[in-house]
Amino acid sequence: MADIPFDKRDGFIWFNGELVPWADAKVHVLTHGLHYASCVFEGCRAYNGKIFKLREHSERLINSAEVMGFKIPYSVEEIDEACRTALKAQNLVDGYVRPVAWRGSEAMGVSAQKNKINFAVAAWEWPSYFDPEQRKKGIRLDIAKYKRPSPETAPSHAKAAGLYMICTISKHAAENNGYADAMMLDYRGYVAEATGANIFFIKDGVIHTPTPDCFLNGITRQTVIELAKRRGIEVVERHISPEELSSFSECFITGSAAEVTPVGEIGPHRFTPGKITSTLFEDYTAEVRGGAPVAARA
Repeated sequence: MADIPFDKRDGFIWFNGELVPWADAKVHVLTHGLHYASCVFEGCRAYNGKIFKLREHSERLINSAEVMGFKIPYSVEEIDEACRTALKAQNLVDGYVRPVAWRGSEAMGVSAQKNKINFAVAAWEWPSYFDPEQRKKGIRLDIAKYKRPSPETAPSHAKAAGLYMICTISKHAAENNGYADAMMLDYRGYVAEATGANIFFIKDGVIHTPTPDCFLNGITRQTVIELAKRRGIEVVERHISPEELSSFSECFITGSAAEVTPVGEIGPHRFTPGKITSTLFEDYTAEVRGGAPVAARA
C-alpha cells in the first residue's frame, strides 16, 4: 500500500458531508487553497479502533481556520463523527486520519471572501513515520537553513498548510544529505522543532523542551509532558540555544505521526537513547492504546 500513489488508492473519503469513492475526491486546479495556501489540516492516529485525542484535534482545526479567517461549516461534534466515519469506511483499526479544510475555486486572487469552505477527511494505514531500524537506534537530524518565523509575521499557532513550505524544503535537504529529518531554529536563533514534530532534550534526569511561542504546542507534546509529570520527571519549558546541544544526553521528538521517536544525532551532536526516552516511549504507547495508567505500572 505504501507504494501506491495517494490518488490511486481504493476506498472512501468523507468529502463535504458524504462518503465518496477515493478516486472521486477531487478539487479544481484553480482552488484557492492550492494557490494561496488558505488551507488548514490535522493529523490524528487511531489505535485499536479509537482516534487518540480526537476532540482536541477537531477543536484545534476549527481554531486554525479561525486564525486563517474562515469558518469550517461543521461543528466539533460533526468533525469528530466525520473522522470516525472515514476511519470505519477504510476498515482500519490502527491508522492515520487527516481532516482538512480549504477555500475553494469560486474566485481567484488573493481575496477569497466568498469562496466556499470545503472539508474532507481521509484515513489510511501508516505504521511508522520513520524507518523502524533508524528509529530503534535514534534517527539522525540535520540542522535546517530556514527558521520558524515570528508570530508577528505568520500565523504560527495555526496548523496551516503554508507554514509547512519551509518544512518540506528542509526535510528534503536533510534527506539528500543522508539524514531522516531536520531540526529547525526559530527567528531568534533558538531551537524550535523538527519539520513536523516537537523536540525534547534530557540532562541530569530533567527534560528540557523549547517554549512553543512561535510554533505549534503539539497535542502529542502536551501528552508526553503530562506522562513525564506523572512519573515525577521534571519538565522545563524554556528557550534553548544551539550551543547547549552538546550538553544533553538524550533527545527525542514527538508528534501524532512521529509518536515518540528517539534521536541519536543532530548535526555534530550525539545522543544516546536512554531510560527516560524509553520510559516515555512505553508510557505513550500504553496511553494511546488504553493501557494501564503510569501510576499503576510504576
